[in-house]
Amino acid sequence: MPGVTLTRERFLEDLQGRTFSDITQDPDQPFDAVLEFFNDENRQRRMEESEIHHDRPPLAGVVRELESHPSIDQSLANTQRSKRLRQAIGVVVRIIMESRGWRKAGRKGSLGVRAGRNSWESSHNTGGLAFWFIRAERYVRTEGMPFQSVRERYQKLESALSQSSRSEG
Repeated sequence: MPGVTLTRERFLEDLQGRTFSDITQDPDQPFDAVLEFFNDENRQRRMEESEIHHDRPPLAGVVRELESHPSIDQSLANTQRSKRLRQAIGVVVRIIMESRGWRKAGRKGSLGVRAGRNSWESSHNTGGLAFWFIRAERYVRTEGMPFQSVRERYQKLESALSQSSRSEG
């Protein structure tokens, strides 16, 4: 599937995106760098592969690369303002995933383990995939997923075993 190009205007046309106009208009926020990052076709493919092949949120497929971008990392490190940027990034991911034929699954997946409550370390993680993100939205393809999850396969196996034992008894 060809890549989706998300512009600032298209972001602001989105019902949820427009609530982040403060982020898009703030010259100290790296919103243009975020858009450039996510407009890459290979990253969008990796986001889809994260859901399909790794049963992880789309952001898991690109989060380490995203967090290594100098201006984005610097903004995320600003504990006073990083929450809004992280939320705006979630909206960017949603718009791209929906444009590529996905919908929100209604649950979140883990990206990291939050640090303790010390003030100097409370805004980052101590483990997991991401340093700045705790969790991210999960998605499913509108046309259906190509593979069953482990949970679905387990439930199917348990059901078959249960029926088999009932018919034998």
